[in-house]
Amino acid sequence: MRLRLFDLPEIEPSQAVGFAGNIIDRLSEKRSDDATERALTEPEARIMLLGKGRVHLFLEDGARPRAFFQSGEIARFEPLLHEAVLLGRQDQRPLLAAVTATDPDMLPEPFKAIDYRSVYMQGLLPPDELGALAQAAALIAWHENHRYCGRCGMLTEMRAGGYKRVCPHCEAQHFPRTDPVAIMLAVRGDRCLLARSPHFAPDMYSCLAGFIEPGETIEAAVRRETREETGVPVGRVAYHASQPWPFPYSLMIGCHAEALSDEIVIDRSELEDGRWFERGEVLAMLDRTHPQGLMTPPPGAIAAHLIRSWAES
Repeated sequence: MRLRLFDLPEIEPSQAVGFAGNIIDRLSEKRSDDATERALTEPEARIMLLGKGRVHLFLEDGARPRAFFQSGEIARFEPLLHEAVLLGRQDQRPLLAAVTATDPDMLPEPFKAIDYRSVYMQGLLPPDELGALAQAAALIAWHENHRYCGRCGMLTEMRAGGYKRVCPHCEAQHFPRTDPVAIMLAVRGDRCLLARSPHFAPDMYSCLAGFIEPGETIEAAVRRETREETGVPVGRVAYHASQPWPFPYSLMIGCHAEALSDEIVIDRSELEDGRWFERGEVLAMLDRTHPQGLMTPPPGAIAAHLIRSWAES
């Protein structure tokens, strides 16, 4: 039977990864320069608080952790509302994010500041709020890293609800960026290529990954990174899914890659180890039943989805 253009899985693969559940109406065509100020005046406004790579959560026994707060609940945390960003609207409410001046280690009970990765790993927030966190964290990080004009060096000013910075001196406009990263599972027959970096958790193996360079296609980046890190040439490349990754503002672009050789030459400056794994061994790693305790990344990671989609195909 001939496949049609949109004969795809019923559930879009990208919807199953962590940080991808954002359902906020971003209002991208309606962001006036005073959009944040006007949103903060609405009684229904809800604000997410961030600081030093952590998000403030309300953690009360028996209650679901809460990441959004009314304006009257957050004064004690000294939020820098003049630098707040407007995420958009959800359920008729404006949602915003702001940095706080309070030391995240000094929050009163039952509030706690938890790093983004732990929030995701521990499943502390539902998918939509985890997606909102990815949007908020990426925007906040971009503003923290781009306060000064890249053209003349002057301090810039936030505009359009946090989606633009303008230089008052040379009038240059600067917009939030997303860094594309190719992450790929190279496969050859009933085997796949997995590797580990020195910073990985013990016994964890994952896909190869690397930043896409200027003027480079996704497919070219997959081939280049695979060959640079393992010496394995790649033929065909097939896109699978993507994942927002707020560390600090990346987009992981997941692909399967057709390996054209069995020979591996590891780049030891990048990787600690890398080798071929049989399908049955990979399934055991996914299910945490490998006899040697080897494992893949956690279920919400796009690497785990790339690996499982191949292993179970």
